[in-house]
Amino acid sequence: MSQVRVPADSGYVATPEELAYEARAAENALFTASRVMIGIFAFAFAALAFAYFYLRSTNSAGLWRPHDVTAPVATGTAIMALVLASTGLLAFGLRQFRRNDTLDWDVAGWTAVASGLLALGLQCWELTDLPFSPSTGGYTSVFIGWAVMDIILLVSGVYWAETLLARHARVRKAATEDSRSAGFASAHFRVNVESCTYFWGFIAFVSVFFWVFFYIAG
Repeated sequence: MSQVRVPADSGYVATPEELAYEARAAENALFTASRVMIGIFAFAFAALAFAYFYLRSTNSAGLWRPHDVTAPVATGTAIMALVLASTGLLAFGLRQFRRNDTLDWDVAGWTAVASGLLALGLQCWELTDLPFSPSTGGYTSVFIGWAVMDIILLVSGVYWAETLLARHARVRKAATEDSRSAGFASAHFRVNVESCTYFWGFIAFVSVFFWVFFYIAG
């Protein structure tokens, strides 16, 4: 079936029902995309978790963790704490955002981005200060694989939060210039903020989960 195209100069104006449908479709698409992205990362980290438990249980020739090597516990704990701080700040900012307190959202959001960048920097630096190489044993190879994946995860979370904060000024400007487009932009932005906060909750879960196994349990 051929699609009917409406010329741009035809003077056609979308009805309120059509605008509402477009808004709901955009919000649902964003909601679904954020959950799909979490699913993709979850499968990647599940593979790392499987490798961890499998190599640890088999411990072929005693090469799981030779000489009880361990990643720097202080650095790993600091990274985990910073991730939890970012997640908590974004959750607080979301609560204030829902109450229309945008100033608290801005302050909490930028502080969370700074905390996330610091965690990202520490994670990168940790790879240059490890007391072992990837070939030392099963623990070391899985740890380095996890650290690289964690860097990718943190980059994704920090970038998402930073772009939201940068767009916030544009949304407020739209609200003062065009109330009809502002309604669409504000609703879409709200769903974006909620999805980003939910994604950071996943980052926090991954951080705590692997912190326990790599830095505490070994």
